[in-house]
Amino acid sequence: MKKALITGIGGQDGSILAELLLKKGYEVYGIIKREAIENPNLKLKNIASIVNDVELIPMSVTDPMAVYKAIKKIHPDEIYHLAASSFVSYEFEDEVAMMNSNFNSTYYLLSSILEINKECKFFFAGSSEMFGEPFESPQNENSKFNPKSMYGIAKVSSYYLLKNFRDKKGLYTCTGIMYNHESPRRKSEFVTKKIIETAVRIKLGKAKELVLGNLDAVRDWGYAPDYMNAALLIMSQPQPDDYIIATGNLHSVKQFAETAFKLVDLNVDDYLKINTKYFRASENYPLCGNPEKLKDLGWSTSKSFTEIIQLMIDEELTNHTN
Repeated sequence: MKKALITGIGGQDGSILAELLLKKGYEVYGIIKREAIENPNLKLKNIASIVNDVELIPMSVTDPMAVYKAIKKIHPDEIYHLAASSFVSYEFEDEVAMMNSNFNSTYYLLSSILEINKECKFFFAGSSEMFGEPFESPQNENSKFNPKSMYGIAKVSSYYLLKNFRDKKGLYTCTGIMYNHESPRRKSEFVTKKIIETAVRIKLGKAKELVLGNLDAVRDWGYAPDYMNAALLIMSQPQPDDYIIATGNLHSVKQFAETAFKLVDLNVDDYLKINTKYFRASENYPLCGNPEKLKDLGWSTSKSFTEIIQLMIDEELTNHTN
């Protein structure tokens, strides 16, 4: 039985990936923050249905000794490094903490498997923020990186770290450069989840307005389970490589809001308020991924833009009625 170690198992991606690996017969281990154990009803909600089927390791990925000990004890065949400080800010505050969380942790994991088990495969969750202010659209695996946030800088740094460990040290390392991806497990601080929650609250008479920033901002939105299936596909290849994980389709924030409100039989324009403090500078070229390299491996998407939003709406309605 293969062993897989997932960092960030309690998040949207980690919990979905854990379920997929269990179905494939893996022995699954997950690193979570210690505070998640102290507040399991909130922090472990995503893995509530499988919590007895995985082994949770409460620790910080920024603790090099803890990382080393965990890998030595588990001796995993595969590691999926999904944990990150994922809220993207374009203000350069708290840079040390961001770099420690998103870059140093990657180094600690890679250096540990190099010493303990060089046969261990390693997947790193990259981000479209690595392209930041892109020079072309859509972006592919050869597009030039141009990050404009500390989050993007840390992800680019980790990408090159993986490349070095692959090319110079012979490790099996892959980066999946993932564009925006949604599911009912999306956290509330993301604009997509904010729109869903507000649409349902207005429908139920619990809210009166939706406050957004730039409605014309566009993103390449996909379905999170499809992206975790992509990670598994990437890790199953004979040779390690890096891949764009995206749909190649763009939608605006306005389109997302219109669709969500339409699905609850409301007109978003009746409730919409604009607040310029939520505006981000628009890119000259939009963040849109070209997934052709991944599609050549047989990958495809399973849900449309509207179907993804419908799933999120259904979950939110269920949460309010239970």
